[in-house]
Amino acid sequence: MSSREAAGNDPDELTSPPEFVELMALERLDDIKVSHAGAVEAERVERFRSLAAPYLPGDGTLSFGGHVYAQSAYAASKTVGKGFVVHNMTGTFILGGRQGVPYVYTVRHVRDGFMYCTRAVDARQDGKICFSCLCSFKRDENRRDFHHQPAPVQERFREVLSAKRPEDQPVSPSVDAEWWIRSVQQGHIEERKFPGLDVRKTNMMDYNKTKDTQRDTQKGDPTKYRQLTQYRLKGSPDEDPTATLSQIKERDQDGEYDNLYACAHMYSSDKNSLLLIPRALGIKHWTEMCSLTLTVIVHQHGEALRMIDWDASARNDSGLRMKWFIQEGWTPRSAENRAVHESHLWSPDGTLVATSLQDGLLRLRKFDRAGNL
Repeated sequence: MSSREAAGNDPDELTSPPEFVELMALERLDDIKVSHAGAVEAERVERFRSLAAPYLPGDGTLSFGGHVYAQSAYAASKTVGKGFVVHNMTGTFILGGRQGVPYVYTVRHVRDGFMYCTRAVDARQDGKICFSCLCSFKRDENRRDFHHQPAPVQERFREVLSAKRPEDQPVSPSVDAEWWIRSVQQGHIEERKFPGLDVRKTNMMDYNKTKDTQRDTQKGDPTKYRQLTQYRLKGSPDEDPTATLSQIKERDQDGEYDNLYACAHMYSSDKNSLLLIPRALGIKHWTEMCSLTLTVIVHQHGEALRMIDWDASARNDSGLRMKWFIQEGWTPRSAENRAVHESHLWSPDGTLVATSLQDGLLRLRKFDRAGNL
């Protein structure tokens, strides 16, 4: 059963299709009009409903936060004109996403300008807001008067990255924690396949045990801890399953999929992101961990953002070959039962495509209802 077929039946039957474009699929609902005191005319609010179930990490009941984050941006992209591509989004996670309940996205037009436009998106389940964000889009100004970026990850970690091809690296675990990985290896837990993207975890153990990384404290300097993750798109980016390769190539080069690609980068940025933090801090046991806010800044549009490698000879089942991108993650700060995850998303040619900044909750002990430990 496809995600589109499932959406018309019992919500509990929603599936997580493997291809990213189907995972993000939306059904447009009727617009609504909202009147505001003093306004000349009522505000138009566009609405969409998800058609696929989000990924369920671990053995819990809450869905992957990267899904509602990326799909909120995708819903917003359906309301902007041609040439506008998302460049900045900040979202707040309010309630955990529930399985079997479609998301309904309401998109409000905050501003429509010539070069920039802004959308406010609320994601609801059963009428309750579970995620809210501001998403900004811009046109390509076709100017390259100045630019700078850090040294590419491919230069700084050349030996690590050249040791194995990305497809030969282990699949990124559902929960990147030792107890989970050990349980999977022992056969006590069966991993679910991560939909939408092929995500591989690079072995950084040797680097993270070097004297330079561990010189400041007995446990090491958490700010120097690094995790590299490599990812690529699954399936075709086209919503039309009958599209030919020549049609896909033309649309790809015309930028029609650029917002979908940006959403894929956002989606990947949240995969096991916060789980880096206890590893860097040397913490093996915690009671609570969740995302509070996530900001993704897309620095460059166009070819650097796009995911199909048209020069490659090997193809996937869709007749396409996808580029491998790299997420370089670290934690710059932790305090007050919170911790920050930061990352750079790199294209295969060493272009810094995007930066993510995530504020997360991390508790080692539980509070009672009175707020006491």
